[in-house]
Amino acid sequence: MNRSMAKWACSVAEVELRESLPRRWAHSQGVGRRAGELAEVVGDEADLLIAAAVLHDVGYAPRLAITGFHPLDGARFLRGIHAADEQLVRLVANHSCALLEAEERGLREVLEEEFPLVDDQRLVDAVVYCDMTTTPDGKVTTVDARLAEITGRYGSDSLVGRFIRRASPDILAAVGRVEAALAAQPR
Repeated sequence: MNRSMAKWACSVAEVELRESLPRRWAHSQGVGRRAGELAEVVGDEADLLIAAAVLHDVGYAPRLAITGFHPLDGARFLRGIHAADEQLVRLVANHSCALLEAEERGLREVLEEEFPLVDDQRLVDAVVYCDMTTTPDGKVTTVDARLAEITGRYGSDSLVGRFIRRASPDILAAVGRVEAALAAQPR
């Protein structure tokens, strides 16, 4: 995989999010920066990780929001319009425990069938880490603060609130694995 995937991904995300959803665009840029910090952890897959990170929320773009479930809408857009790399599309579709939210929405079977989980747990964890340690404004935060922010924004009894409560143990575990991998890197 070459370094052009991340550059391409950034341009696609910018076109889709910058004007219509500037805060979501700021978040996506921040998540992409976090991904750049994990190059040593994911090695040869760094370009793929950065691309997935910057595109993970592209499905929020108003013109792409067909089902209202952004991981599915974004992945379908990337696959259908851009014929994007399969691993990239699957990472976007399944980012940050999306299967659990898909279940809340009655879309789990659709998501699983169209976009199977990526086998590389390091990449899955890395996308979770990048998303869940970045604020909506693109700044670095803790996973606990991010989970609280999401719950506060959507409400604990909302669909997203229920999802984030169910997903929290998996999110915390993924972030913990990435933090351990970062700590193990030679300085």
